[in-house]
Amino acid sequence: MKNSFYHFSFLAVVFFCLSCKETNSSKKTTKKKLAVEQNTEEIEKQPAHLKTPEGMVWVGGKTFLQGAKPGDKMAMRREKPAHQVHVDGFFIDAHEVTNQQFQEFVEATGYQTVAERPIDWEEMKKQLPPGTPKPADSVLQPGSLTFDKSVEQVASMDNYTQWWTWQLGANWKHPYGEGSSIEGKENLPVVHIAYEDALAYCEWVNRRLPTEAEWEAAAQGKQTDQIFTWGNNPEVLINNANTWQGVFPTQNTPEDGFKYVAPVASFPPNSIGIYDMMGNVWEWTSDKFNVNYYQKLDQNQVIDNPKGAEKGYSPQNPYQEERVIKGGSFLCHASYCASFRISAKMGMSPDSGSDHVGFRTVATPEMLAN
Repeated sequence: MKNSFYHFSFLAVVFFCLSCKETNSSKKTTKKKLAVEQNTEEIEKQPAHLKTPEGMVWVGGKTFLQGAKPGDKMAMRREKPAHQVHVDGFFIDAHEVTNQQFQEFVEATGYQTVAERPIDWEEMKKQLPPGTPKPADSVLQPGSLTFDKSVEQVASMDNYTQWWTWQLGANWKHPYGEGSSIEGKENLPVVHIAYEDALAYCEWVNRRLPTEAEWEAAAQGKQTDQIFTWGNNPEVLINNANTWQGVFPTQNTPEDGFKYVAPVASFPPNSIGIYDMMGNVWEWTSDKFNVNYYQKLDQNQVIDNPKGAEKGYSPQNPYQEERVIKGGSFLCHASYCASFRISAKMGMSPDSGSDHVGFRTVATPEMLAN
């Protein structure tokens, strides 16, 4: 697909205020529902014959509680109800894909990201309400969303377009538009990556994106029902994740050591050695985003290797089928986003990117055998 903006409500602002079955595709088992206090020894060990790919971590197959955890007061409706799932073992990147890793891919393949391509209005308007006027050609130029660091006050926290801007020329090589660069930032996570871009990289390295269930299994580490990657104590957030301190979105006090995006592995890993699953940048998964998906699941079944909803649905963006992103970012704050929790999720238009969205990859034993 061609490049487009994140949501129509954002489009309406930047375009001079222009006028804005069954969902479970997974195989279910009839296993008896396991207690969430599952002993961690039941987590599958890495097979002896499997060599860990460089830069990856083994996540043992296990049954765990997906979705909002008991006692999580920040959980949103789309994270409920929690339900038991089982995932088979797999490998996952120890940290998000970096600028250096993505640059190696581009140099080897000549790939051009969505944010670097011309915008096709004929394609874009298919994803917008009928009758939306075409914006000026000066606006329909390659670019991406960036956080506006100059915001000093906002009229309402319900209008996120006050702190987001469409930046012409912004892409993975120029995170803040023309004149910006990733030189000296090779170890930062690559950003301005659309879903299509992440898939292209995955194909090159013989990997794929994680499902949402796999992502949560990896974030849980040796555990099965934690709220955060480090446990259930929100008081130690500042020591474990790159998030927003101060008053969002107008005052950022980098008490955690970083004002915006941080180099990968700047904070302690979880219990199995995976970094940055909370905060820093959001991460793509392969699941379609459907706010009603969990409500339609059979709570008396353990769902085996779920792949998410068959169809996406978001009332805020009904004209596009979004994908699930996980983990929150450096912009997350308890007063607004609060997505530095394992069960937290948002929907992202697959042809969009921003300066706080990246990805990591997974590999299964079957993939490595090919």
